Amino acid sequence: MFLNAVILALREIRRNVLRSSLTILGIVIGVAAVITMVTIGEGATAQVQADISKLGTNLLQVFRGQGFAPGGARVAAPPFELADVQAIENQISGVAAVAPSSNSSAQAIYGNSNWQTQITGTSDKFLEVRDWALASGRNFSDSELRAGAAVCIIGSTVRRELFESEDPIGATIRLGKLSCNVIGLLESKGQSGFGQDQDDLVVIPLRTLQRRMAGNSDVGAILVSARDGVSTEKVQKDLENLLRERRKVRAGTADNFIVRDLKEVASTFTSSTRVLTALLGAVAAVSLIVGGVGIMNIMLVSVTERTREIGTRLAVGAMARDVLLQFLVEAVVLAALGGIIGILLGLTAGALATNAFHVPFVLNPSIIILSFTFSAAVGIVFGYFPAQRAAQLDPIEALRHE
Repeated sequence: MFLNAVILALREIRRNVLRSSLTILGIVIGVAAVITMVTIGEGATAQVQADISKLGTNLLQVFRGQGFAPGGARVAAPPFELADVQAIENQISGVAAVAPSSNSSAQAIYGNSNWQTQITGTSDKFLEVRDWALASGRNFSDSELRAGAAVCIIGSTVRRELFESEDPIGATIRLGKLSCNVIGLLESKGQSGFGQDQDDLVVIPLRTLQRRMAGNSDVGAILVSARDGVSTEKVQKDLENLLRERRKVRAGTADNFIVRDLKEVASTFTSSTRVLTALLGAVAAVSLIVGGVGIMNIMLVSVTERTREIGTRLAVGAMARDVLLQFLVEAVVLAALGGIIGILLGLTAGALATNAFHVPFVLNPSIIILSFTFSAAVGIVFGYFPAQRAAQLDPIEALRHE
């Protein structure tokens, strides 16, 4: 019985192809819009997570904040010391690696090429903390770190701007007034989630930067990597307690440093993009309601046009539920066809959009199933009233209808 109703519905749709196509247009647009918006949102979420992970594994960043002068004015907090780095490494359990970091900028020069870049003074733990591999060359040795040797590791952007296709290992470049030997080349990490080119840097020993570029012994920031399986929240709390003690921050006084957990940053960005995705999907879903109204309108017109047909069926013994089922199935088939076309269109548009925005294409099967189910439900909800109206026609009056 149901199969027969489906065949009749497809025959009726084929008989009025243009009208049927226009009827399902709202469903097609609604489903396609929902899938496209959700696909873009899922891709943006995945991109944010990937960008955050590029900064390091289980990474916590410690920056100096602002303190207060006796009169209450805000002043720059004192910098960190190498002793703080050693205390974190020795006194906090769950820490995998700790690296001091101080930044400067300088003109990098090699031959006739030059490039303004960021200089990072740090230790041999920097690569481990940042989960950064070397494409070629080696890391700093203990003797180079202790002596403040004139050696450096460069990023792929600096390599491209200074050396083009030439192998940089063993070459000597100038950073401002400092000449240093290139001992390593970092693998490319690309742009961060904040739009910064992570490969545009030169890494040198911290003592080299302090003595020969900055002229002080300050440590601007501390990078801490937690061991796998260890809660970064616990490590963050231990860090805050240790630094408050070492920096003599009194109870009830605000910290003059900031500990940033990148997992929290990633979670915040992810939550924001998912909320935005849900909002855009909900707005796009309004088109499905509009499409449902269009189906109901056309089905009411169809009932009027086929009144004599309905009367004939009822007169020869068809039950009211048979007529109800026929028109309800027609509405559902229309909506389901619109859903299928909308899914195909949405996936195509989503692939093109994610490619244009340079974010991953993330296929979410649940949203496809949900969109199709919702479109079929729209057919049931909005097709029921016209079907009920057809089923309640009086056979005699229907046969008299002109």
